Formats: sequence, structure tokens, C-alpha cells
Amino acid sequence: MSLLAGAAVRDITPQKPLFLVGYPHVPRTSSGVHDPLLASALYLCDGVTPLLLVAVDILYLSAESSKQCRFAISKATGIPWQNMVISATHTHSGPVTHSVLAWKDDPVVQPPDPEYLEQFHRGIIESAIAAYRAAEPARLAVTGAKAQGVGCNRLDPNGSFDSEVGLLAVQRQSDSRLMAVALIYGMHPTVLHEDSSLVSSDFPYFTRQHLNEVFPGLITLFHTGPCGNLSPRYHVQSQTFAEAERLGRLLGQTIAQSLQALSHSDFTAERVLAAAQTWAEVVPNAFPSVATAEAALHDARERYDQLKRTDAPHGPLRTAECFVFGCEETLTLARAQASGEVARLQHQMRRAEVQVFRIGDLFLAAWPGEQFVEYGLEIKHRAPGRSFVISLANGELQGYIVTPGAAAAGGYEAAFSLFRSESGERLVTATLNLMQRLLHDPVH
Repeated sequence: MSLLAGAAVRDITPQKPLFLVGYPHVPRTSSGVHDPLLASALYLCDGVTPLLLVAVDILYLSAESSKQCRFAISKATGIPWQNMVISATHTHSGPVTHSVLAWKDDPVVQPPDPEYLEQFHRGIIESAIAAYRAAEPARLAVTGAKAQGVGCNRLDPNGSFDSEVGLLAVQRQSDSRLMAVALIYGMHPTVLHEDSSLVSSDFPYFTRQHLNEVFPGLITLFHTGPCGNLSPRYHVQSQTFAEAERLGRLLGQTIAQSLQALSHSDFTAERVLAAAQTWAEVVPNAFPSVATAEAALHDARERYDQLKRTDAPHGPLRTAECFVFGCEETLTLARAQASGEVARLQHQMRRAEVQVFRIGDLFLAAWPGEQFVEYGLEIKHRAPGRSFVISLANGELQGYIVTPGAAAAGGYEAAFSLFRSESGERLVTATLNLMQRLLHDPVH
């Protein structure tokens, strides 16, 4: 049987003012909506194996939310929940959907709103079911684009970076028009900062808007790749919607060019689909004593104040400010460690879900949490075929998975990571093992 595909979108924009999560110490209650938050879904089936991709405009998706939505979708469609990936775009201008231990001492951070959580879950479930019901004969092509000028390594502008945008393009067999595109790109959507009180998906909104203008009716799923140490920090000219539009459309133009370059022969209806899942044991991190954490926070504040006094450029200044935030969160976790709260949470989250989808010759991996880009690059280098990695998928890890070098150097990301850098290698190993299984057993 040839490929079937369906795509759908549901609006998950909050219907009332809510706290916008993503920046510490700022009581950002939404004053309006700049652009709608979306749950976008793509269903694929080769006649044997169904797959479902969902991308959601939110900061984090908890494992509990993922489980609830996947089970509900499975009940309605028959798709195995293990064959579904739901990922967050990681916008910092949307509502809270999950509490994070490191934010416990921040008085402005609000708990999730129960009414919004219900709307959030409903939007994910309805988008997935609608995509399933919209299935029709289709063809699929896999390609990529190279993004330049949108962002880079935020800790070192010359450091590791992945400029590739992974693209799964789906066209209808009936008229050969593009139905949907799933894109995978690793970049923090943090053009907008704490002075913005409008609900927004940040620059991904403008990327989707540009693609929809070039390909009317196109549904775009924006999946975020490993970008724990990547952001627009060294590329932004301001923290405005105009700047988000500039960067978002720059990315959209690059993607549109790659999609327009596809020929009819690049698309095929004969792609074997497969899915596999496992769990990786992540390694708990240990935090300093409360006294040590207090001293580190004092030093970080001194360093940040010194940079402000000398009119340091935006990039280094923002890095220093974020390190202050990290030290504040380390202090919170040091206190929680002393009470046993950290150990309880680490035990609860000790098994990280790892997924791999095989789509013809492509391997699509999905990880929970925020990994540094080096782990995604390692998968691309060692995979038995072309591969893309989706992060922030099916859950979160309450922080980053940094590299050993970053852990030794310290910094914002390392300061409050609940799990050690060895966890990244465990994710990589588990993923490569799944890829090998699907390589030798394509109808898994």
C-alpha cells in the first residue's frame, strides 16, 4: 500500500491573561496576543506502521502531559502511543504547563493554570485525531536547508553549531501540492525578552507565516533540535517583533528555497515506516552546599555588575546575566538537595524516553529535555543513515544536558542541570542502538 498522510492544526492560545514563562523575576502577565499558539500534527502510514508527529508552541511539555495526550490519541485512532512524538517549540512567551523545581524560590513564577492545561491537552489531542482522519494518498521527500544568520552557539560564537534544518515534505498525490512540512531546527526561540507581554511563538511564527505565503494552505510543524547552547543572542539587533520577523523570515526563505528545489522524482509514496522506543538511565547531578552556592551567586552578581559598568556588548552581558539566574537556581536546588527533594525528583525522572522513527532512509530521533548541540551532531555523525534529532519531546528533564567541557567550565546551563553530562552519551548510545535495530528490522 502506498503512503497515507494527513495534517491538522488546533489553536491553543490562552483565552485569558496568564503568566508568561521563560524569564526569571519578571511578573509577565499576558496583555494580549501577537500570534496564536498552535498544536500542529502530521500523520503518516505506509499501510503497516502508523506514525504521528505533533509540534506544540509551549516552553515545556511534561512527561505526564505527553502520556495523557498520547493515550487519548491512541484510544481514538488505534495508533500505538510509542509511535507518537509530541515536542515543544520552547517559546518563552507562552503559559506555564509544568512546574520546575529550580524556579521554586522565584516569587513571580505561577503554577500551571488548570483551565489552560485542559485547553492545552485538548488542542494536542484534537490536532492529532484530525490529522489521522484527514489522511489521503500522499508522497514524501526528505531534504534539508542551511540556516545562516539566525543564531549560533551562545556560549562561544565560534563554538559548535548545527546550521542544518531537517525537512520532511509531504505532498498530496491528487494534485502534487504540498500538504505539510515537518522541520527540525535547533535554535532557542528567544528573540523576545521579558519586556514583551504578548503571547507569541517568537520567530517560528514568522517562519511558518512565510512558508504559508509561498505555499498556501501548508501546515508546518516546527520541531526544535538540540539547542541547549544555541540562541540568537549574537545575531539579534533588538528584542522586538520586527527582529523576530527578520530572523523568522530569513529562516523561512532558506527553507522555501529548498522545498522549491525539490522535483517530482524526489517525492515517493513507497517509504517504509518503522518505530522503536527504549529508555536511557540518566545520571543524577550533585549540587554544592548552600553556603558554597550563596558565595557563587555573590561572585556572579559582582561579575555581571562589572560588565554593566563597562558597557559590555549585549552577547557577553546577557551570558553573564543568565549565569546569575543559573546561580540563583543552583542555590534553590542546593536547599532542595539538603531537604531530599532533589533526590526524590531525580529518582522519579531517572528513565528518559528515547524514540527513533525510520522513514525510508531517514532516522528521526526524539529526546526529552534540552541537550547541547554536540549530542545531536554526534548522532548525525554516527548514525547508519541520514538523521535528525528532535529535542524537548515527550517530556522534560528540568534543565539541560550539557557536555563534559561545559560542566567543568560552569555557566548558566550547567548551574542547575539535574543530570550529569554522562546522560548525554547514554541518550546517544540508546539512540544509535535503536537505529541499528530499525536498520536490520525495518518492519519493527
